[in-house]
Amino acid sequence: MTGETDLPTLLRTLRPALREEAYGFFSLSEAAAAPLLPRAQGSFREAEGVTLILPVEMARAQGLAPEAEWALVTLTVHSSLTAVGLLAALSAALAAAGISLNAVSAFYHDHLFVPWDRRLEALAILEGLAAA
Repeated sequence: MTGETDLPTLLRTLRPALREEAYGFFSLSEAAAAPLLPRAQGSFREAEGVTLILPVEMARAQGLAPEAEWALVTLTVHSSLTAVGLLAALSAALAAAGISLNAVSAFYHDHLFVPWDRRLEALAILEGLAAA
């Protein structure tokens, strides 16, 4: 199934879904990251280490303290990896409200990490884009 590429259609059908748990970003060595990879929401290898996105409560149980807590908003529209402008439009709308954004694009959906304490405001902004 091919994902949507038309920007107006993507914005109209975002259907953002907010997860109920907080996440943290952690940079670990390969050895330290390996046992946590199966429980990570996401990962990325960089020269400095392996970045893991982990549920905060699980990370704390492993002795890891997040620098910040993030809410995960998944855009349930099936967006194509070749779609142009979606993340730019979302980033601009959130930036206008002073809300930072860390985006992860996967095969079917885009996943947005926004500050935990501003999650409801971010969700309202995203829902507003879909309603416009």
